[in-house]
Order: sequence, then structure tokens, then C-alpha cells
Amino acid sequence: MTDAAQRRTRQRDRGSGRLARAPEPRFLAIGQVAGAHGIRGELKVEILTEEPARFGRLKRVYLGREGEDPQPRGLEAFRLHLGKALLKIEGCDDRTAAEALRGALLQVPIEEAIPLKEGEYYEHQIVGLPVWTTAGESLGEVDEILYTGANDVYVVRGAGGREILVPAIAGVIVEVDLEAGRLVVELLEGLR
Repeated sequence: MTDAAQRRTRQRDRGSGRLARAPEPRFLAIGQVAGAHGIRGELKVEILTEEPARFGRLKRVYLGREGEDPQPRGLEAFRLHLGKALLKIEGCDDRTAAEALRGALLQVPIEEAIPLKEGEYYEHQIVGLPVWTTAGESLGEVDEILYTGANDVYVVRGAGGREILVPAIAGVIVEVDLEAGRLVVELLEGLR
């Protein structure tokens, strides 16, 4: 179950009232095992970070499936190949062991996250934020983020399940206030 689905379930089970934002995650996913590469236990990894070179600086990664507590594994080798990361981790010495890890997330502790530039946010900081217009109208909360290539799009769910797609661009996103726990937008004509 995705974080957003779990949040909706918790809200529904709780009844009326406002659900507090989820706590900051302990780990951030930087890759997902797509399968084995070769016969010596090398993992072919889908890159989920904007800085793939970070794999080369790591001594250890945390490996686990969504919903599981990730376990530390030493990182023995790393290289890039055809848009994927190829990793050799301790305890994974043949193709069968590598294939058994297909779908597992490669994660790092939140403390080891690469610092973001001003105006950049992690997905977990945006999803769940209440969204308000500059006129003070509540639109709902960010339910998920769509990655379109041109720009991100925030899916805002309001009362009665109403959905508004908000492009994450300057001029539309006026303020992201994590301290106050809100996102302020100026909707363009036709977005309502």
C-alpha cells in the first residue's frame, strides 16, 4: 500500500478531525533493484536519485522491500551501465541471490541525504500538505506528485474527492511553508 493510500485509510478510519502529517521517514530510497546483471551477484538498479554518482561515495546501503525494515549491506562496487547502476553488495554472490532481491529498495538514512538547494523539497515533505489559494480558500491536500518531464504536477484532493492538478511552477506555487504546514497557490484560469 502506498503512503498516500495508507494516509487516506487512516483519515477514513479516524472519522472527523484533522490528521497530523506523517513523521519524516528514517530512510530515503535512492534506487530499486530491477534484477541481476551477470552471474556473479551484481544488481541492476533503477536509479531513483538525481545524483547517481552518490552510489560511488557510499560504503553501505540499506536494502528492503516497501513496508519492511531495511537491513544494512556493505557496498563493494558500483558502476553505471546503460542508464542503470550496477552494484555489488556483500552477501550477494551469484545470479540467484541477485534475482531474489528484485523489487527491493536501496535506501540511505535521512541523515545521509544530499542537502537540497533552496526551493527544492523531498516528496515526503510535499505530499500531505494542505493547499490554500492566495485568497484564503482551502483546496484540500497534496495527495500525490506526477512527474511529467516538463514539470512536476501536484494532485490536490479536496472535499468530496474533487481533484485539482496544480503544476509545480513559479507563478502557480506561491509559497511552500513547511513550518506552518501549508502550500499556497495562485491558480491559473481553467485549473478549478
